[in-house]
Amino acid sequence: MMIDLRSDTVTRPTPAMLAAMMAASIGDDVFGEDPSVNALEQKAAAMFGMEAALFCPSGTMTNQLAIRTHVRPGDEVICDQLSHIYLYEGGGIAVNALASVALLAGERGKLTPELIAPAINNPTDPHRPLSRLVSLENTVNKGGGCYYTIPEIAAIRQLCDERGLALHLDGARLFNALAETGDAPEAYGRLFDSISICLSKGLGCPVGSLLLGSAAFIAQAKRFRKLMGGGWRQAGFLAAAGIYALDHHVGRLKQDHARARRIGQIMAAQPDVHSVLPVDTNIVIIRLHEGITNTDYIANLKERGILAVAFGPQLVRFVTHLDLTDEHIEQFGQALAGQTVGAA
Repeated sequence: MMIDLRSDTVTRPTPAMLAAMMAASIGDDVFGEDPSVNALEQKAAAMFGMEAALFCPSGTMTNQLAIRTHVRPGDEVICDQLSHIYLYEGGGIAVNALASVALLAGERGKLTPELIAPAINNPTDPHRPLSRLVSLENTVNKGGGCYYTIPEIAAIRQLCDERGLALHLDGARLFNALAETGDAPEAYGRLFDSISICLSKGLGCPVGSLLLGSAAFIAQAKRFRKLMGGGWRQAGFLAAAGIYALDHHVGRLKQDHARARRIGQIMAAQPDVHSVLPVDTNIVIIRLHEGITNTDYIANLKERGILAVAFGPQLVRFVTHLDLTDEHIEQFGQALAGQTVGAA
């Protein structure tokens, strides 16, 4: 049996989730007539204390819709150099929003007011783009699943208010952060102008993300969603999976984190591993010793029944999810016991 640790997107719907999907009430969402989509959007907005939500196929779409709605052509988005919106969304900021990007070098992908403030352009200088939006990521994928605290975000919110910038959150794995901090979702709704949350990662849905914001913001984002070809028809089957996940899969995320920490401990003892990033949630990133390529290492892991992904020079990523059990983690440890995986 292969142990698939490539991503938390590889999960299959549980039997109970499938049953909820098959029992869904459906309609045409382009006409606003899918009751399950409407219920999901209302549920998510209420959870975060925001006015409205928009159900979309992917987190890339929700992020790009947020940026397109916040900025005008020629404006600038401030984000960390490790941000998903910059690295993994196909150049969408340039294509969809016609905006430029100010990249900052935070600690493990996390920004601070001290980093952001010097990057905000003088709005009276015609040579520079207008700084319009700050985007944070929580948890930070490339940062090994690290997360912001509410005081850290509040300090950035204060700076944005003082300088007239909007604040967006790429919260693809936000529920993982909430599971660790115990913060209420409403606290995020009070701090951000828009939030993207993903249903198909830690929450285990087959597809789907939500964009949250004010009613006026979401109405405009819905127009852009249509422009991008993102209008749904009978999407209630997928929305029902999201409702089920929000009701039943949030509380179990700490199990994923405990299993990730166990993987981190196992990897730290491997002779091929130089170091392991701190394991804060469900992502484990290892750095290999010089002379061992991540491609060779991943190929040898596969021979031992383990799937992982390359995450940069000498870096390999493992992600835990709801399809993994304690038995899988025990099997993982046994597969690596006494082995030098990097050897040809």
